[in-house]
Amino acid sequence: MKLAIISHTEHYKQPDGTIVGWGPTISELNHLAQDFEEIYHIAFLHPGPPPPSSLPYTASNIKFVPLKPVGGKGIGAKLKVVLNIPKIISTVKKTLKQVDVFQLRTPTGMGVFLIPYLTLFSNKKGWYKYAGNWNQENPPLGYALQRWMLKNQKRKVTINGNWPKQTKHCLTFENPCLTEKEREEGLQITHKKIFEPPFTFCFVGRLEDAKGVQRIIDAFGTLDSLGSIKTIHFIGDGEKKEFYQQQCENLKLPAVFHGFLERPQVFEIYKSSQFLMLPSTASEGFPKVIAEALNFGCLPIVSAVSSIAQYINMKNGFIVNPCTAEELNRILKMVIALDTEILKIKAIASHKVAKDFTFENYRHRIKSEILK
Repeated sequence: MKLAIISHTEHYKQPDGTIVGWGPTISELNHLAQDFEEIYHIAFLHPGPPPPSSLPYTASNIKFVPLKPVGGKGIGAKLKVVLNIPKIISTVKKTLKQVDVFQLRTPTGMGVFLIPYLTLFSNKKGWYKYAGNWNQENPPLGYALQRWMLKNQKRKVTINGNWPKQTKHCLTFENPCLTEKEREEGLQITHKKIFEPPFTFCFVGRLEDAKGVQRIIDAFGTLDSLGSIKTIHFIGDGEKKEFYQQQCENLKLPAVFHGFLERPQVFEIYKSSQFLMLPSTASEGFPKVIAEALNFGCLPIVSAVSSIAQYINMKNGFIVNPCTAEELNRILKMVIALDTEILKIKAIASHKVAKDFTFENYRHRIKSEILK
């Protein structure tokens, strides 16, 4: 069986000609390649050097089908999308002739016209993956339109979380991010981890207010017991990175800004940290970084956005609700004062939650629930 995947995943060409793309998606495809004769990945090829989070395809049966990157803010960017619709549809149509089944990853700018195209003009077997917040109350217009179209067509849709009045063709699916070997390693790390001050915290994601970076800085900035904090790791990048760094310096916070890191480096920080912080108000589905951190006994201090609270509770972590700097500060004071054994019990419980986020589980469910 041959598969076509259509996505907005950013790809780059290295000086030696190797194509690399955004790590989490590429890892997923490298594992899926075991179950297909060929995989064609239709996605954007960007100019310039790739970020460190990029990975190469390791499976020889994956073929990259490049698209000229389109999208962005402003009327000019929107116009470019419209002008490129015929080219994108032509590429999709040509690729679909070579495969047995497709997956369209949404929400994406292309989804606005590809969902109706595939619904009306293709009888090819396929499914959609909606990676955003399926239950978002006031989504952007493009997201709302795509979600409405996906609810009102017959092909299966994999979504984050389990929701009231969820239709039968919409399947709750965990985003894969862990191997069985990493699960075993994570269990050993979790049992060995010591939950005593000074504590190490980490944040992984885009450095922006919506993801909670400012809330984290404000919460630590008003904390009296900074002596209980060893390091606050910020992994990722964003336009406000230097602004955040300057604030941390002014407040004398033990913060380290790493920028983008490769996956093994991020995992090393999970292993040495006791807590992951993601007090986000952004449109999340279920961030893979939470599952990765859980696997290594890194206790989550997270918001209740989208499906996050369906996995995280007071037995295996901490929910910041309301999602404010004041509430986060209150939780920080609480965790610093908690008994070591209580934190250890939570960590062991959190590691168990990550069992559903393995590539093996994902592959099995695709074969048994989508392709059968």
